[in-house]
Amino acid sequence: MTNRNSFDCVDDLNVDGKTYRYFSLPKAEANGLNRLSRLPFSLKVLAENLLRHEDGVAASTDDLQAMADWSTPKRAERDIAYFPSRVVMPDSSGIPLLADFAAMRDAMKRLGGDPADINPAINIDFIVDHSVIVDHAGSADALDRNMALEFQRNEERYAFLRWAQDAFRRLRVIPPGAGIIHQVNLEHLARVVWTEERDGVAYAFPDCVLGMDSHTPMINGIGILGWGCGGIEAGATILGEPISMRLPDVIGVRLTGSLREGVTTTDLVLTITQILRAKGVVQKFVEFWGDGAASLTLPDRATIANMAPEYGATVGYFPIDAETLDYLRATGRTDLVPLVEAYAKAQGMWRDETTPEPEFTDIVEIDLTGIESSMAGPHRPHDRVALSKVGESANAALPIENRTKRVPVQGKPFSLGHGDLVLAAITSCTNTSNPSVMLAAGLLAKKAMDRGLTAKPWVKTSLAPGSRVVADYLQATGLQDALDALGFHVVGFGCTTCMGNSGPLDQAITRAIDDEDLAVGAALSGNRNFEGRIHPKCRLNYIGSPPLVVAYAIAGNLSINLMEDPLGDDANGQPVYLRDVWPTQQEVEALTRTAIGPDLYERRYADVFAGDEKWQALPVRGGTTFDWAPSDYIRQPPFFNETEATLDPVEDLIGARPLVIVGDSITTDHISPVASIDPKGPAGRFLIENGIAEKDFNSYAARRVNHDVMIRGTFANARFRNELADGREGSFTRHMPSNDLMTVYDAAMRYKQEDVPLVIVAGQDYGAGSSRDWAAKGTRLLGVHAVIAEGLERIHRANLVGMGVLPLQFKAGENRETLALDGTETVDLPHLADHLQPHGDIPCRITYADGRVRDIALVCRLDTAYEVDYYRNGGILHYVLRNFLNAA
Repeated sequence: MTNRNSFDCVDDLNVDGKTYRYFSLPKAEANGLNRLSRLPFSLKVLAENLLRHEDGVAASTDDLQAMADWSTPKRAERDIAYFPSRVVMPDSSGIPLLADFAAMRDAMKRLGGDPADINPAINIDFIVDHSVIVDHAGSADALDRNMALEFQRNEERYAFLRWAQDAFRRLRVIPPGAGIIHQVNLEHLARVVWTEERDGVAYAFPDCVLGMDSHTPMINGIGILGWGCGGIEAGATILGEPISMRLPDVIGVRLTGSLREGVTTTDLVLTITQILRAKGVVQKFVEFWGDGAASLTLPDRATIANMAPEYGATVGYFPIDAETLDYLRATGRTDLVPLVEAYAKAQGMWRDETTPEPEFTDIVEIDLTGIESSMAGPHRPHDRVALSKVGESANAALPIENRTKRVPVQGKPFSLGHGDLVLAAITSCTNTSNPSVMLAAGLLAKKAMDRGLTAKPWVKTSLAPGSRVVADYLQATGLQDALDALGFHVVGFGCTTCMGNSGPLDQAITRAIDDEDLAVGAALSGNRNFEGRIHPKCRLNYIGSPPLVVAYAIAGNLSINLMEDPLGDDANGQPVYLRDVWPTQQEVEALTRTAIGPDLYERRYADVFAGDEKWQALPVRGGTTFDWAPSDYIRQPPFFNETEATLDPVEDLIGARPLVIVGDSITTDHISPVASIDPKGPAGRFLIENGIAEKDFNSYAARRVNHDVMIRGTFANARFRNELADGREGSFTRHMPSNDLMTVYDAAMRYKQEDVPLVIVAGQDYGAGSSRDWAAKGTRLLGVHAVIAEGLERIHRANLVGMGVLPLQFKAGENRETLALDGTETVDLPHLADHLQPHGDIPCRITYADGRVRDIALVCRLDTAYEVDYYRNGGILHYVLRNFLNAA
């Protein structure tokens, strides 16, 4: 790429005797791009990105002028290109993407191209963190047993990954057992300012990250611009395509004051999530400002940034400041500090008490002194509940009849009832990355142990830190012993319960739940609690800080008021309350100062890419192309089997039937579950028919390179509610016009035999949650051509485009209810090719069962011109494949 440097902004920066070349925002402003210095800091990173890639095609002077005009009345809606410097990916989405790349190589070979052209153009860090399952918990050997099972179950997947590591350039792999992608990124991989040698010249520029997991914004806490996307979109970026995006609004969140004694950062982020969800920040940037933001530690900031997808934002950004530098030093990256400080100050990207507040689209003010102890639940992370009201919240979600009944558990010396807690998990990068709440959990456990308290015997307890460093400092402080005493043994270093890999409950407890239809629950320190996600038997799921998870494990029930009711009785029969065992901030800070230092991070990350002997002994087969041997795990993806070098015209959609009609807040967990596979569902039956025992099912996440399993798992969430299924939960729908009730998969296959195209009709927030590629891939393979919703979440909308599924939005005032859609109608999208333009009107004709016809206009949610091209090509990777073929 030749940079035009239209604003004569290239400059040199000297740091500790080394010279770096960079694209200077102050020089660009002086040379005509007025008001760059008044931009929000997150947009300054985008502005530098455009300056550095200005070639007149992907990035133009008009794009740069639009950036400069962002805060003025001249501002216009504009699409821009964004070029991240690196991509991070977990195994759950990363292995399927690498399999797609392998299938693209096969297609290149079939069509006469060079398979080696399919190769990363930017750096990739791959972290294996989504495969460990909590099969064993509450014992000293739980970690070793779970990791042994992980390797046993995933050997084929990991062997494929070893092939990919050799076959693709610029790919680094962190093997299983190191931690969670976002925490490893924060603690080790992040550089804040990236450097690259080109033609003998060292260039410096912001470390910009794209992550194939929705919680990638956690890295915003250290001043790095990054966000999550689906693997489909990331795949095109890895192969050299820019991210196409609309220049975003930026909501400033002005934090003032400080948190009160006993209030945690988790309480703060749950409050922020509640406030910003109500505000409406989907597809917007959020940037934190004010004296309250400046006073937060960097792990506190990372916790807040981590939950950007829960409050709906693309990013939750904290600018670089002195705290950023302190964190780099504290985590063993002192060598990065001089360049980060010099670069940020030279670019106007440094924040201190003298920095004027930028110009934001809008401002939300939050006073930290008003934050109270909280949980969120029972089904959504933005449904924050004051701790004193959690019991009321849980009780409201319980069955009206027999709320107080308790039933004996066969072979156990206890009974079980509605509202009981059966899972308590300290899990997730959101909170385990923050020493303050992890040490608080350990201190609370120690105080509880000293008073003779124990976890209730029906509670499955687990601790899954986001990095090995956490286990090290808990062990060094002696707090792990107290956690062990309450059953919170380390079970793995991965996402575990937060993503649904919570493992089985005790069989006797499961039978009691099923036989008596008990509404039981979970408490976890994660970031999501959607229906059916945490565990299929848990109807109530509350997220909160690690110390509260420990407290609920002791209490054993969600229906009580922890602010007033005792956790239990001590050895003398005296009640022990939460306030009696809650650690002080002074106690937490004292331990933080003495127990955590750079040496912990340096030692743990010294050989993080090496892997153990099991990893190093994995067999590798294949060369430039992969050898697709028969496998129940790794099958050649079907997405490019019929792709040709020439482009077919867009066809009209005529006579489409709704496969499902759903309400609001349908998440990607509803669409494509990630965890356990129901043996009674289509996917489970398929596995059994192919000779795979239930104990060897593994999870949907592990089966993502077997499309025969995944298509049967689409809409297979046990809590999925389809309005065509007459109130029945699970993967059910009605085939029309027969009106036969059947599974979604069986209906889709029947429609396919009848050559009937399909659509999905939905309410608000369709596709919220994880950046789950298979929520779009499964949708496409079921034969769905369009999704028509009142509102679409950002990542899932982009994934639909990436798979060639047309995202459409009802106009204000219209929805499935006002249009009386009940599944008996057919939908036409005539003359479709003539109406494909960003945010344009798409004519739609609805023909009702009685012959009535209604014509409406839908909003085309192909949001950029790039996306129109992707859709015309049948998907983003199909577009990239044709570009490679046509360039050959």
